[in-house]
Amino acid sequence: MKLMKLLATYLLLVAMVTMSFSSLVVSPPQVVAQKKAVPDPNRIPPLLRTTTRHEALRLGYGGTLTLVGAPVGSIKIEGWPRNEVDIAADIEIRADTEADLNRLGAINNFVLDDDSNHVRVLTMGTHDKAFMRTVDKKFPKELLGLPWKIDYRIRVPVSVDVNINAGRGPITVGGIEGDVRIMAAESETNLNLSGGSLSATVGIGKVNLVVPVRSWRGSGVELRLAAGEIGLELPADFSADIDGVILRTGKINDSFGGLTAREKPGLTPQQIKARAGAGGAFIQLTVGDGNINIKKSVTVPLSQ
Repeated sequence: MKLMKLLATYLLLVAMVTMSFSSLVVSPPQVVAQKKAVPDPNRIPPLLRTTTRHEALRLGYGGTLTLVGAPVGSIKIEGWPRNEVDIAADIEIRADTEADLNRLGAINNFVLDDDSNHVRVLTMGTHDKAFMRTVDKKFPKELLGLPWKIDYRIRVPVSVDVNINAGRGPITVGGIEGDVRIMAAESETNLNLSGGSLSATVGIGKVNLVVPVRSWRGSGVELRLAAGEIGLELPADFSADIDGVILRTGKINDSFGGLTAREKPGLTPQQIKARAGAGGAFIQLTVGDGNINIKKSVTVPLSQ
């Protein structure tokens, strides 16, 4: 009996000690998952590096220049009396460290592809996912969204065709007699041209065309803008057939004063089918939301 009492007492003590030990064990704290910090797309990294690159390639009259621009940056193309393409590009990148600048500088640039009658200037960089998969699959994701741009200044022979595919930034083209094709997402595009076939399509911004001669020497002009303003500046004695249309909101402002109705609906605030002078090449202007402004060129006296 005494042995049974001792055994019962022992088991009771063991149970009490076990219960006491269990009460002293601290449960592990609950781990709260931390939300991954979302980088601020508007943050401007403190370090800036600008590199100027210069290239020159032969291109004869009647050749073609194709430029695929950067997501952001300006483009200026003008004609000159040489059989070559002269390219100057300011490449601007931003980052938080010098090491990051070096890594981005090796990626954000442009390549040249040329043959006897075609020069292609192709921008490459972190904006191109397919390109990044081929050159650096382990490229840090935090560097992909950092701001960068390339400003192009290009001189070409006068009689060449020009194709431009751009992102966001001003575009200036002048002094060229070949065909010109422009595609841009957002831009203030200023054109000073007198002939060829001109086609410009811009998402948001302004497209201004100045024609410095009395008639368009070529097949015609087509300017399309989703939202913004198209400006057409013509000499007082200019001759052409001009069609303009506002697809949604806005109006056509005619301060040129020399337009007459060519066919229905004639001249209205939303649509015109007009003739200037004796008529001629077709100039077609289309705006989704915004205005079309047609005016006379301002003649500046030579003494000024």
